[in-house]
Amino acid sequence: MLSADDALTRLKQGNRDFVHHVADYNTLAGLGASAELFQEQGPFAIVLGCSDARVPAEIVFNQGLGDLFVIRVAGNIVAPSQIGSIEFAAEMFGTRLVVVLGHTQCGAIKATLEQLQRPTDKQSPNLRSIVDRVRPSVDALLQTELRHDHTALAAAAVRANVEKSVDQLGHSSPILENLIQSDGLRIVGAEYSVETGAVDFFSA
Repeated sequence: MLSADDALTRLKQGNRDFVHHVADYNTLAGLGASAELFQEQGPFAIVLGCSDARVPAEIVFNQGLGDLFVIRVAGNIVAPSQIGSIEFAAEMFGTRLVVVLGHTQCGAIKATLEQLQRPTDKQSPNLRSIVDRVRPSVDALLQTELRHDHTALAAAAVRANVEKSVDQLGHSSPILENLIQSDGLRIVGAEYSVETGAVDFFSA
C-alpha cells in the first residue's frame, strides 16, 4: 500500500494529466473490470467529495477502477456515515490518505449562505440537515467584510467548509486519531475548480 505522501503525489500527477487532457493508457485500461477486482480492492486514497455531477473524483484524478475509495455527499459534509465509511476503508484496505475535496460553485455552500442571509422555512428538513452541517464553518465569514462580496464570500466558504471537515475527521473518531498518530494516516483538504479542472491541495 502507498504511503500518504506517495498517494498524494500520485493524485497530483493524475490531476495534472487530467487538466492537460493526457490519459495514461494503463489508467484507461484499468477501467475494464479485471479479474483481480472481482476478488478484492486496494484503493490508495480515500476521497470525501461532493455529489456535484461535475466533480467525479476518479476522472479529475485520472484514476481507474479500484484506485480510489470515494464517498460523495452534497457539500462534502462530515456525518457519522461518512466517518464510518472512512474508518472502514482505512482499516480494511490500509489506505493512508484521506482527501476532503470541495469545489468551486458548490450548491450546498450557496444554499447555506442564502439560508444564513435570508432564512426560509420552505427548505426541506433533509436539505436543512446538510445546511446545518455546513453552517458552523461559514457562519463567521458573514461577520467579516466578505459579506459585501458574494463571489469572494462563496470562495472563502468553500475552503472554510473543507478545512472544517478535515478538522472534524481528525478529531471526531478515535480510530482515525489513532491511525494518524501511529500508522501514517494523513487527512488533507483540496478544492477542485470546475472552471479549470485543477485541484488545489491547500492543506497538504
